[in-house]
Amino acid sequence: MAKEGIISKKEVEHVALLARLYLTEEEKERFTRQLQQILEHAGKIKELDTSKVPPTSHVLPLRNVFREDKSRSCLTQEEALKNAPKKEDNMFVVPKIV
Repeated sequence: MAKEGIISKKEVEHVALLARLYLTEEEKERFTRQLQQILEHAGKIKELDTSKVPPTSHVLPLRNVFREDKSRSCLTQEEALKNAPKKEDNMFVVPKIV
């Protein structure tokens, strides 16, 4: 493994092999440069003082998206079975799956 923050062409080839990707030599060089830039950018986070930043699991605040439960009329048995391709004894007939 290369030094921290530096990615080698060999590592790019290894990741491509694991992902079962065929990369040309040009792509290997390009991805090595791009991944190096990404690692350098991510490394800038180490320079920040995050001691007063609370840990979070989501970037955006979560909110409840459930609707309020309301009692409503439902389908009758006849309405529910009206378009069933197969029915028997007022029930849906479905294929057996083992």
